[in-house]
Amino acid sequence: MIKKVLISLCMTATIFVVGSFQTLPDIINVKNSIFEVSYSQRLEQPLWLIYSSSNRPSVVNRKSMDFYTEKNIHTSDGLDYASNVYDKGHLAPAATFSDNMENLKQTFSYLNCALQNQYLNRGEWRMLEEQIRKWDDSQTLVVKIIMDYSNSSKKLTTGATVPDGFHMFIRWSSTNKKECYYFKNERPTTSWREHKSVTCAH
Repeated sequence: MIKKVLISLCMTATIFVVGSFQTLPDIINVKNSIFEVSYSQRLEQPLWLIYSSSNRPSVVNRKSMDFYTEKNIHTSDGLDYASNVYDKGHLAPAATFSDNMENLKQTFSYLNCALQNQYLNRGEWRMLEEQIRKWDDSQTLVVKIIMDYSNSSKKLTTGATVPDGFHMFIRWSSTNKKECYYFKNERPTTSWREHKSVTCAH
């Protein structure tokens, strides 16, 4: 259970049914000591997530850790990631928060997990995350990830909706420098550098 989690239920006009009787608000906002996320219970996926990347020491490892669901929040779960091409893609990376076990564990919440093409997650997306950890040696970076969805987004038979793509907005906290990237949720054919956007609105 994430400690000191602040949950804000954003009551919108959209509600949906879970089981036969229970109705839930679609979007909730959650903030903890690692990340802030806006999560759609209808899509069973994050809408956006923000975290700060700083020069933390790496002293613990993720061995034997797996993602966990949150009490009273309707997220994706292990069934959504079984026997398909999608990884349990961390948004706030585990490697960025391996300075202690409590921080590392928080990254394994399904609130911090997206259906991400395995070749993207293990390839160019991972390489960009590694580059961010090099950049943060000099100053803290604020990273915002926004998921793309559309009317044609793929919905799995297990219930979760697959994002069409991922925007990553990076801001250097001291100099206010900004860089932005966009990845379609598919196997990349070019390096992460080729996914850099010309304009950076966030």
